[in-house]
Amino acid sequence: MDKTMTEAEVVGRLRSGMTIGIGGWGSRRKPMSLVKEIVRSDLEELTIVSYGGPDVGILCAAGKVKKVVFGFVSLDSIPLDPHFRAARQNGTIEVEEYDEGMLQWGLQAAGIRLPYLPTRAGLGSDVMRVNPHLQTVVDPYEGETLVAMPAIPLDAALVHMNRADIHGNAQYLGPDLYFDDLFCLAAENAYVSVERIVATAELTADAHPATIRIPRLLVSGVVEAPGGAHFTSCVPDYDRDEQLQREYVAAAKDPEQWQGFLDRYLAQPAATASGALS
Repeated sequence: MDKTMTEAEVVGRLRSGMTIGIGGWGSRRKPMSLVKEIVRSDLEELTIVSYGGPDVGILCAAGKVKKVVFGFVSLDSIPLDPHFRAARQNGTIEVEEYDEGMLQWGLQAAGIRLPYLPTRAGLGSDVMRVNPHLQTVVDPYEGETLVAMPAIPLDAALVHMNRADIHGNAQYLGPDLYFDDLFCLAAENAYVSVERIVATAELTADAHPATIRIPRLLVSGVVEAPGGAHFTSCVPDYDRDEQLQREYVAAAKDPEQWQGFLDRYLAQPAATASGALS
């Protein structure tokens, strides 16, 4: 099946109030062309699940977010995203903060259709205090007390990869998959943007088959979006645009300056945005 779509067609399948997982890690390989399309849409009251970066910040600034479920929100080379920080401090969003491993386990549980998975992560920490809904369970074999990390099911997942075929088999070529496969596994529908759509045989022409970590059976739609992760990185295709990221942070200090930045960024075609594509 040919699953190729545009960003607008993907976002047209989303609805206000959905729980949407966004792949990538901090300011690395975020599906920014899809995030920009959400900003342009009339979607609102979204719950965003993410190892967050500017995806979370931009959506918070655009008033699209009701709640963020996260392990962290960082711009990597810049420790904090200013828009997420402001939204959290002002109380304009709900938050559910977990240890990074707990978030991974919540996605894993949803992906294998279990209500929870036991973990030691979170024990003895303030994670339990700030998430009073968390419960513990006793290991029936050894008697150890463990955290019962609840599943985090997603209505939709949005991830960005390096390559894919038209059927949705998606490939990463950088050093880390992050947890993009778990986001797709936990979602009712997963949408993958990629730098290039290629013939299926080309995926393994110069790369190991193990780099195709998102199989077509998990994917509802695939979008060819050269530069689609910009201004975050998409190694080895391009690095993070540090200059634009600094402009993003600086613009957050003034509403007028932020609107100017947003208008300029939203207007940038994905294919020419990074300046690093050949």
